[in-house]
Amino acid sequence: MLKAHFKSKDQDFVLLQGDVFSILSQFDFKFDMIFADPPYFLSNGGKTINSGKIVSVNKGKWDKLQGYKDINAFNKEWLSQVRDKMKDDATIWISGTLHNIFSIGQILNELDYHILNIITWEKTNPPPNFSCRFFTHSTEFIIWARKKAKTPHHYNYQLMKELNQGKQMKDVWRMSAINRWEKSCGKHPTQKPLSVLTRLILASTKKDAWILDPFSGSSTTGIAANLCNRRFVGIEKEEEYLKLSINRRKELDNPLIREKYKSKIHDFNSNEQLDLFLVKEECADYNDLSPNID
Repeated sequence: MLKAHFKSKDQDFVLLQGDVFSILSQFDFKFDMIFADPPYFLSNGGKTINSGKIVSVNKGKWDKLQGYKDINAFNKEWLSQVRDKMKDDATIWISGTLHNIFSIGQILNELDYHILNIITWEKTNPPPNFSCRFFTHSTEFIIWARKKAKTPHHYNYQLMKELNQGKQMKDVWRMSAINRWEKSCGKHPTQKPLSVLTRLILASTKKDAWILDPFSGSSTTGIAANLCNRRFVGIEKEEEYLKLSINRRKELDNPLIREKYKSKIHDFNSNEQLDLFLVKEECADYNDLSPNID
């Protein structure tokens, strides 16, 4: 049986420590949704500007470029294992940049995933172009795919339309990178904003869904999932980021902090819109299946 590194009091937030491949091979549970923020392999010794200071782009050994054959092999292995852990109607979201997204798109097709959208996330506050020799990088891409081409997936069309002033939501999302309040427990070098994760979780899951993040980092996926009444399993190797994730989740045990974070998610037209939607979902059937983790 898998041993949890951490479980929240109500068991809706579970962290596992270790290598993603060895842990996934032990799962016999099927998830409703996957979010993956795999290595971008852009730690190449370059420089960027952060808060007005020149800093290295290097994130860590896990983000070093290994050569394209190795990158393709890595992506094929984790995408193969993750696919086996998805329900037939499950979907997967994968974030990336030009450094890795083309490899991922190719592998998704090879493994018979069905790509639904490629979201272009335009950041309202990107770092400036340090070299001044090309256009400023201000976007990331998020591929949305389902497991099987002919098995329908869940899409909360009506809510997405409401969030877009009554118009169909497009595949270009203009949203800021992480804000200062999201770093209350520390910072992960590739931390994603809660607004982005909240939107994609609400778009593609129902109440009580189980969501897996195989590269959980600071566990923004899990924080967003719990704020939206979904459940989460994250896999992470680094002790530093596991501690950061645990501290972030413990903050949510304080009802005042939980409500403050929900009110700060910029995706909603009012502070009450998220709560009103979650109240509507309370009528949904409860999914009491849980992964077999001690």
